[in-house]
Parts: sequence; structure tokens; C-alpha cells
Amino acid sequence: QVQLVESGGGLEQAGGSLRLSCSASARTFNRYALGWFRQAPGKEREFVAAVSRSGGSTTYADSVKGRSTISRDNAKNTMYLQMNSLKPEDTAVYYCAASTGLGAPVVRSQYNYWGQGTQVTVSS
Repeated sequence: QVQLVESGGGLEQAGGSLRLSCSASARTFNRYALGWFRQAPGKEREFVAAVSRSGGSTTYADSVKGRSTISRDNAKNTMYLQMNSLKPEDTAVYYCAASTGLGAPVVRSQYNYWGQGTQVTVSS
């Protein structure tokens, strides 16, 4: 069982930056691939970024590629998402998730555990 807790969300102006964090309870943290998803009001939850167990492989959605960086610190059982050049369309609840799958999974169904989410609001 893995418990995930997100933090770092908030209100930011367009063009600004935020760093989201996801802390995990698992003693076997490095056995899980990790990902970020987001859900805007009235929309489906969508993939944002993922990182493999070692941190050596990452994938990004086209919508955030080039302005976001996902990383993890296995010694601290924590994952991060640095988001720069924020846009109003980045406004959503951001969820971290853990997967027993290989690589850096991009499909929602590949994730076994989910956090409660943190709200990110970007004003224009």
C-alpha cells in the first residue's frame, strides 16, 4: 500500500512558476514509477508527466513539454513537478500517482495508487 500526499499548489499569475511535491509513505518507494495527472473542471483527468523508478526516464504531455520538469528523490520518498511559464489552461487539480508498471507510464489505468490532489490556479 502506498499513501501519496501532494503539496505546493496555489494561485499563480500567468508566466509564473510553481513546484509541486508528492510525498509517499512506502518503504519501497523506488519500486514504483510515478506520475502527475491533472483534472480541470468538466474535463477528464489527463496525463501530465511521469518518471521511472530510478528517475532515469521521463515522459511529458505535449501541453507541458519544454516548460515542466518531473523529478524524484528516492532517498526522501518524494517526487516533484516544476512548472514554468504557467498558462491559465494549466488550472486544474493536480494528482500524483504510483504505478507498478515499467518505465514511465502515461496511461491512467496503469497507476495503482493516487493522492488526493492539490489545486493549481493560474490567473491571466
